[in-house]
Amino acid sequence: MINFSNFEEKTEIIFKNKSLLQQAFIHRSYINENPSAGLSHNERLEFLGDAVLELIVTDFLYKKYPNYTEGELTALRSALVNAVIISEVAAHIGMNDYLLLSKGEAKDNGKARQYILANTYEAYIGAMYLDQGIKSADHFVNKTLLLKTDEIVNKKLWRDAKSLVQEKAQEFVNFTPAYKVLHESGPDHDKHFTVGIFFGLSQIAEGKGKSKQEAEQKAAEAALKTKNWLD
Repeated sequence: MINFSNFEEKTEIIFKNKSLLQQAFIHRSYINENPSAGLSHNERLEFLGDAVLELIVTDFLYKKYPNYTEGELTALRSALVNAVIISEVAAHIGMNDYLLLSKGEAKDNGKARQYILANTYEAYIGAMYLDQGIKSADHFVNKTLLLKTDEIVNKKLWRDAKSLVQEKAQEFVNFTPAYKVLHESGPDHDKHFTVGIFFGLSQIAEGKGKSKQEAEQKAAEAALKTKNWLD
């Protein structure tokens, strides 16, 4: 069994059931490669943790923003509970150092690792909920994830940038934005895209990401800043 004492010390959360803690970090690929280890992967814990996380985030946002509509709260929750943000939080608290992966997955630090980290964070919440209850899970999510809320609200990152830039472009310049891949690099498992956003023939901005969709969102965000449309 992996020694999680340093991780427990860092997070200030000491598990009673260490096997449950370890299971949160076991990816399916590790089980496939080590079938005789007698271990279970973390997908059931992830299923539970996803629901616990959504409840905690929803409760927090409902109380923090009493004047937001259902649609605004839903968009803000989506901005918080997504693989990019959650994987950044998971990496920041050191979860990457404790993952149990197949040799192949262990070499991949691209988009696949991002999703594995996000899923591990959710599985960890599921394990914590079983081990210590909702209060500990709530405290952990508040301390690690929900502190990003103010930044997301202040920068208006909770609004879908592509939808917003389309709305503003039609209102102010009578154009529907178009997106074009300007550059693509990297192997299939770790692609990097640079996408330009255009109003007619004029390129307004560009964005980079590990998928075309992510790069388009970044380009839309950059265009909103360039045009000073972030009201």
